[in-house]
Amino acid sequence: MKKVGIVMGSDSDLPIVQKAVDTLKSLDIPYEVHIYSAHRTPVETRDFAVNARANGFGAIIAAAGMAAHLAGAIAANTTLPVIGIPCKGPVLDGIDALLSTVQMPSGIPVATVAINGAVNAALLCAQILGVSEPSIAEKLDAKRAADAAKVLEKDRELAQNL
Repeated sequence: MKKVGIVMGSDSDLPIVQKAVDTLKSLDIPYEVHIYSAHRTPVETRDFAVNARANGFGAIIAAAGMAAHLAGAIAANTTLPVIGIPCKGPVLDGIDALLSTVQMPSGIPVATVAINGAVNAALLCAQILGVSEPSIAEKLDAKRAADAAKVLEKDRELAQNL
């Protein structure tokens, strides 16, 4: 089974990234987590991206705030799917990171989720891997069914209490 690479630009992104880790764990998808910076460790970031396919990765999540060039720097060096998580920062509440992540030039795509949207980043990786891994697709189907059941249970509780 292919694994998911998770890269964050700083350890301050860990509380957000942890949600992606927890989601992947719940689906039994293998992963690795690293801290690389597009600006402070450009060589290591490039090496990770260039070697990601050979190292068994099937998709990469990149979480960064502020300038948020990490996802783009990784995408520029691999043809694996890259999902960017723009992280909320201290100045513009993550809007700067969102725009930096989503506004990629033609030819270097980065799928971008909501600000701090780590759960959806992990689920998108699962959907990508699930195309060729039926066991992952089955787990995603089961998760969707369980999520729907929770909503319907809350609807029943609401109807009983009102």
